[in-house]
Amino acid sequence: MIEQRITCIIPALNAAPTVTAVVDGLRSALPSTRVVVIDDGSQDDTFAVAKRVADATIRFRTNRGKGAALRAGFLAAIEDRTDVVVTIDADGQHDPERAPALVSALGAADVAIGARDRSANMPASRRLTNRLSAAAVAHCIGRPVADAQSGYRALTMRVIDAVRPRGDRYEFETEFLILSARQGFQFAFVPIPTRYPHTVPSQFRLVRDSARIVGTLWRFGMGAAH
Repeated sequence: MIEQRITCIIPALNAAPTVTAVVDGLRSALPSTRVVVIDDGSQDDTFAVAKRVADATIRFRTNRGKGAALRAGFLAAIEDRTDVVVTIDADGQHDPERAPALVSALGAADVAIGARDRSANMPASRRLTNRLSAAAVAHCIGRPVADAQSGYRALTMRVIDAVRPRGDRYEFETEFLILSARQGFQFAFVPIPTRYPHTVPSQFRLVRDSARIVGTLWRFGMGAAH
């Protein structure tokens, strides 16, 4: 059996204290993976730290948004002729040990999403937005969605080649799910622990980023099943 080429993409913004642990965790969980860090205009030492630990580092001089960082990472994966892409946040919120489970789920799906437990570990405001966004995306695509905002995902190159969201920030991930579903790609949801480390604050801005996500849902017909 031919071993899959896996690229792990890590969008990073002011994540110098945590990015090394994320990279090391991925290398332990997926020993043959290629790790690409996209520094999205950080004002700390994220780029210097990432250069030391990642296989490749892309640097934005100014902040462009998570969607733009993921798009750049996808392009790098396409150029590297990888088979599978894993996306994971740089702040330590996602447990790298779950990466193999996400990759394995691609045996029956095109997109595997780490579904977080909406427990006490998740801040109340994020529990609410997570629940509402999952319900809204489910209405847009006409199928159940366990977690629409999770950035911990495994993707086949087939879906990356076919799906091209236009958003540059957090709405990119929502649009990716909607476009993937509408093109007939299959989803799998893999339970992952909910971790909100205090070392690096979340870059998600509740009002601004929620508004962008709602705008994306509205554009795709929020509330109407397809």
